[in-house]
Amino acid sequence: MLGAPLRNEIFAGNRAVGRIAFTVAAEPGGSRRGRVHEAGSLRVRFPNGNSLAALDAVIVNTAGGMTGGDRFDVDIKVGAGARLAVTTAAAEKIYRSLGPDTDIGVKLDVGPGGALAWLPQETIVFDQARLRRSIDIELARDASLVLVEAAVFGRSAMGEAVVQGHFFDRWRLRVGGALVFAETLRLDGDIAQRLAQCAVTASGVAVASVIKYPGSDADTAAVRSAQDRFAGEVGVSSWNGLVVARLVASDGAALRRDLVAVLTALDAAPLPRLWLN
Repeated sequence: MLGAPLRNEIFAGNRAVGRIAFTVAAEPGGSRRGRVHEAGSLRVRFPNGNSLAALDAVIVNTAGGMTGGDRFDVDIKVGAGARLAVTTAAAEKIYRSLGPDTDIGVKLDVGPGGALAWLPQETIVFDQARLRRSIDIELARDASLVLVEAAVFGRSAMGEAVVQGHFFDRWRLRVGGALVFAETLRLDGDIAQRLAQCAVTASGVAVASVIKYPGSDADTAAVRSAQDRFAGEVGVSSWNGLVVARLVASDGAALRRDLVAVLTALDAAPLPRLWLN
């Protein structure tokens, strides 16, 4: 049998590492990609490179998922007056870990008059997965942002459940250099027990957050007016020009329907076609 040091060395050698970094600039014919860097198992494709509207970017993980010891980084800069919508080719899967965390780092920078819609498909978390993610956003004062992140703890339709694991999610949003939104979510150990608590999700296994900047009380009212159509629970608040919506649902399909309804009510950027397939 392999000794522990050799076994750990073999596992480390099989870990996936990926990074993408790119810039987007406003040009007379619309928003265009600038410098693009790809490394490891992450790729980015631009299906509408000639569009006069927002440039679309699709992130592809060729590793087919993530597990403990994997590291992925995304660094995007949207230049002055440019418009970008980002999604993923599929729902990202975070598999069981033998010990180390899966690390994801996202850095988003939007210049004066720029607009970014960050609309990845949901993250599916498997039992005994370990995820550590950080999302750092810098906006110019007159930039705009729609940001969505959704997580599904186990695929209910396939009889899967997340009992144990580690989920650490850190978000920081700065506008004009000033911190306007910060939160850190940590679910550790018995995740199922924590999700069952009424103050958490009351046994819901699919959650999402939506941020819109700039946002207004009218946005909040538009989301609340759709309450009768939601399959799960949706709460929304606005303050200091920021709108934040929280969603909880019994499964990923219900969460997706509610997310579409919330984004429609917020008059967000057109949803990626990949969301509607």
